[in-house]
Amino acid sequence: MLFLGAWSLLLASCIGLPARAPGVGAPVAWDALPGWVEERPAAAWPALLHTCKRMSARDPRWKELCVDAALFPDPDENTARAFFETRFQPRAVRNDSGGHDGLVTGYYEPLLEGSRAPSERFRYPIYQRPDDLLVVDLGELYPELKDRRLRGRVEGRRVVPYFSRAEIANGAAKRLAGRELVWVDDAVALFFLQIQGSGRVQLPDGSTLYVGYADQNGHPYQAIGKKLIELGALKPEEVNLESIRDWLKAHPVEARDVLNSNPSYVFFVLRDPTLPGPLGSLQAPLLPERAVAVDPAYIPLGAPVWLDTALSDGTSYRRLMFAQDTGGAIKGPVRADVFFGFGAEAERLAGAMKSRGRLYVLTPAARLDGARN
Repeated sequence: MLFLGAWSLLLASCIGLPARAPGVGAPVAWDALPGWVEERPAAAWPALLHTCKRMSARDPRWKELCVDAALFPDPDENTARAFFETRFQPRAVRNDSGGHDGLVTGYYEPLLEGSRAPSERFRYPIYQRPDDLLVVDLGELYPELKDRRLRGRVEGRRVVPYFSRAEIANGAAKRLAGRELVWVDDAVALFFLQIQGSGRVQLPDGSTLYVGYADQNGHPYQAIGKKLIELGALKPEEVNLESIRDWLKAHPVEARDVLNSNPSYVFFVLRDPTLPGPLGSLQAPLLPERAVAVDPAYIPLGAPVWLDTALSDGTSYRRLMFAQDTGGAIKGPVRADVFFGFGAEAERLAGAMKSRGRLYVLTPAARLDGARN
């Protein structure tokens, strides 16, 4: 009974959330999509094929569509454009107030310095998923809660929340002994690795480990940028990856409390280095500037998405992407996080990205009998 009571408390906090209507709205003509005529849709074809490997079995509307897409492993621009325009219907995504503007940010794959063994320099572990982390799929009991999961651990006969970031930093890490994948030399870089969700670790011998998201401790993500604003350390318009990182490096004592104000903690797994990119929530490889993280409460995973926004320098940024990932900070209907890939330029673009933008979801359209692209 204690076990059931604990889960009831956790479940109540989830069921108590108000139901949210999808943000996908009315159809939009292809020629009304800002920038579509300038797009090169053939460049997005590899992302479509990777998405098809996951979506064909999930959605019957995708099955035939993906069979047809496979007929063109390397289409020219005209073929790719005709395929998207005949097989998908653009629909504008509405925000909570009925408008269409929202926030677009970016993420990337960072590079850290690390070692397979701890030392005075390499003393910050990247942990694998703990053995005692419980995950309950609520959708198995309540269909209306599909894709919602609760995480916790058993304490006696009770189920309690898993350790928070602060608890792990202040002693609970002993419970994670033996789950270290690799040790790194920078606590701030490790924190940002957890935000990005995947990365690479260069070892002293020059070899590289590829790490990807395995799981999370179940605590809600809290942005430390907001914490720094509350402390008066940064102004709202100053907050970006670089400014936050610089402040943390310059204030190592205060940085510990700021980092721990985000209770969310991410665990990792070694990933296949031969894949073209890290795996997102869809379990499809993320291709640079063709993958976007969204809130699946509004935009279905796997959906093609037309993005209309701008880079930090004001340059128009419009392109065809695929909703292949999610994130703790990616909440709301018109909310997107662009995957920029690996390297210094990817880090620069992602770190500075904080723009207004609009999203158009491409839903599978009815196929005319006898039509073949």
